[in-house]
Amino acid sequence: MELKATSLGKHLAQHPYNRVRLLTAGIEVSGEKHEYTIPFNQLQAIKCKRGLVWGELEFTLPDGKVVRLHGTEWNETQRFYHYLSQLWQQWSSEMSDVSATVLTAQQHQIHQAERQDRWLSRGDIAGWQRAIHQAFDSLPLPVERLDEFDNCREAYQFCLKWLNDGERQRFNRNAGWTERVLEQHADFFSQVETSPLNASQARAVVNGEDAVLVLAGAGSGKTSVLVARAGWLMMRKQASAGQVLLLAFGRKAAEEMNERIRARLATGDIQARTFHALALHIIQQGSNKSPAISRLETDSDMRQALLIEVWRQQCSEKKAQANGWRQWLTDELKWDLPDGTFWQDDRLARQLASRLERWLGLMRMHGGTQAEMIESAPEAVRLLFTKRVKLMAPLMKAWKGALKEEGAIDFAGLIHQAVNLLDKGRFISPWKHILVDEFQDISPQRAALLAALRRQNTQSSLFAVGDDWQAIYRFSGADMALTTAFHHYFGAGDHCVLDTTYRFNQRIGEVANAFVQANPAQLKKPLNGLSKGNKKSISLLPEEQLEPLLNKISGYAKPDERILLLSRYHHLRPEVLNKAATRWPKLNIEFSTIHASKGQQADYVIVLGLSEGKEGFPAAARESVMEDALLPVPEDFPHAEERRLAYVAMTRARQQVWLLYDPDAPSVFVAELSKQGVPTLRKP
Repeated sequence: MELKATSLGKHLAQHPYNRVRLLTAGIEVSGEKHEYTIPFNQLQAIKCKRGLVWGELEFTLPDGKVVRLHGTEWNETQRFYHYLSQLWQQWSSEMSDVSATVLTAQQHQIHQAERQDRWLSRGDIAGWQRAIHQAFDSLPLPVERLDEFDNCREAYQFCLKWLNDGERQRFNRNAGWTERVLEQHADFFSQVETSPLNASQARAVVNGEDAVLVLAGAGSGKTSVLVARAGWLMMRKQASAGQVLLLAFGRKAAEEMNERIRARLATGDIQARTFHALALHIIQQGSNKSPAISRLETDSDMRQALLIEVWRQQCSEKKAQANGWRQWLTDELKWDLPDGTFWQDDRLARQLASRLERWLGLMRMHGGTQAEMIESAPEAVRLLFTKRVKLMAPLMKAWKGALKEEGAIDFAGLIHQAVNLLDKGRFISPWKHILVDEFQDISPQRAALLAALRRQNTQSSLFAVGDDWQAIYRFSGADMALTTAFHHYFGAGDHCVLDTTYRFNQRIGEVANAFVQANPAQLKKPLNGLSKGNKKSISLLPEEQLEPLLNKISGYAKPDERILLLSRYHHLRPEVLNKAATRWPKLNIEFSTIHASKGQQADYVIVLGLSEGKEGFPAAARESVMEDALLPVPEDFPHAEERRLAYVAMTRARQQVWLLYDPDAPSVFVAELSKQGVPTLRKP
């Protein structure tokens, strides 16, 4: 059966199509130069319209495309339209049964998965959405028509809901599931640690995303969450002990974690490791070698002696090298050097030794050749960096020679070798769940090791616990962006916030939290104390009031209460402490640098040295081009890391904080804290 335009209609319409022919399951529209076949499975709608003289048929196709036939005799157009519509609807009815079967099966499959007693991850939803798209692609009817059929409508709308609004559906479903499992396993969450887990801690533990960042503010119980997470995975049989990898940054932290796991989970099968211990394990298993760690890594005196010896030899043997070093130390670091053989000056050597350690450490962490280091340096500093790297080259050569002679490896080499073995497939990762403590301290090199583990075992999840507000180790290579842009680097997932601190009161929290969040690069999060405190829970005090302050504290502090004095530098330890043992024999007083106090807590904290100047706090930038080229790019915010260091200092205290400042040259932080409402006292 076919329909043609009349001769006059064809002439006046001047349209590419003037004839339509009915096929078995479709139509063919044609003209003098064009022919277009429209199968019924592409046909979305048919309309019949009457013009002034002739009829018109309109065929709607996917993507809004419309094919029209003009100039047909009206009665014939009507007859053809009714016949075509009847045939098309009959075909559609048959195809709706097929479509309903496919859609109902897809709906049932999702219902079954949705009812499983587990977290639905973004990966799960992505899989469902792929399956829905495949189901839609396999239908004989255009997807746009499915709502027309009673037998398809419900299943189609169900699939469409997960396709177009999957994230909200996932969130709502997981919220309901979480509440059920927290109630069902209330005993686990109340007993897994010495104190019951709070709601935010428990929700973090059960989150089943492939990449989870737990933002754990100071004193919010991050270790409890890590221990509970390991216990939860085993209790739910999501992993055996051998499939859980727990990573800490230092040996002491790993040992403390292992003690907690043994005590709380009654197992020694899960072992927290340092990144270096992990790398060593991978090398041992992947190459059947057991490299020794160089004594240079564990003996700072030995390390500095080697570097100074090579540096002195370099300066004495090559005049160009000596001139290069003189220029570096005077022009860039602004040091005063003696005339002549400056390298023989012992005071200068002691001053330089720690710098040489740091610069060599950054070069080793980079791991590339000299040319690769230069190539990766920012263009603005590349020329100067090239000169500095060439001066450091003999020290690097001596370091490698010392390692070879010792038959040992350094820490940076450990991680580079481990990544290499993983990428070559010579070590098969058994770990389904990787748990990392203090994630804000992670460096690009350690992040590369995590990434290599997850490339090697694509089923592995990453559960990272850290606090970008306490990121204070950029000088050793830590990159805060790996935390603040976590999902960019480690894939889609969730972030959770531990919103309660069990250490300091609400007043200390208000001041410290507002102070650190003045930097817009810091992630915003709530952190609430359990007790209110008062306006004097944190206060500013002139530095000459230190001894009167300790006198006053001695009147009320209990013998088991700890008083912690904190300073930006170790050499600023106050002299008054030399007589503390006899002057205040009942006071439990300790001194520490702020960096070393990380992870500690005390009842009372006295922060020293809030002054301007060379030894002030915030510290003046002391970086050379080596740091500019080899460290992560610093944030574009004044004193960003020093601000976080001040936050760490304030949040060591349980009860009270005194911030001691120089009245003649106060730190810029003093005015800001005062503006925040921190009271300035004349005396304790």
